[in-house]
Amino acid sequence: MQYTDRIGGDRRSDRRYNLALGVRWNLLYRKKVVDSGIGRTVDLSSGGILFEAGLKLPAGLKVCLAISWPVLLHESTQMQLIVEGRIVRSNAAGVAIRTTQHEFRTATAAPRTGELPGAVRVPFPFRTTEPTVRTFT
Repeated sequence: MQYTDRIGGDRRSDRRYNLALGVRWNLLYRKKVVDSGIGRTVDLSSGGILFEAGLKLPAGLKVCLAISWPVLLHESTQMQLIVEGRIVRSNAAGVAIRTTQHEFRTATAAPRTGELPGAVRVPFPFRTTEPTVRTFT
């Protein structure tokens, strides 16, 4: 009997869904937003999310995501999934977080330029690479 089939493959307990959805992220340090940006999800599950942030983020810090949800509330109102979690790894494939809490909210109108309203650039000492543009509100 071969036991190798049991060891190989994805051993996660939560099913992952390959969804490419727009995401706005805020990196938190000591309950303050220290960096933010926009990106796209790679996959989601009830236990975690992998997303493209445009730069490597430090493992161990908290992050808050606002994910554009593809389904309308009452066929007219845009929704977003708000997720808080802790970064478990960050590499070329993206940033992986372990979800600590989540909730659906109605979405506010976002600017079409991809920039966050009232954005200013603030240096963050934990960056591992220097992005071309990073902003926060």
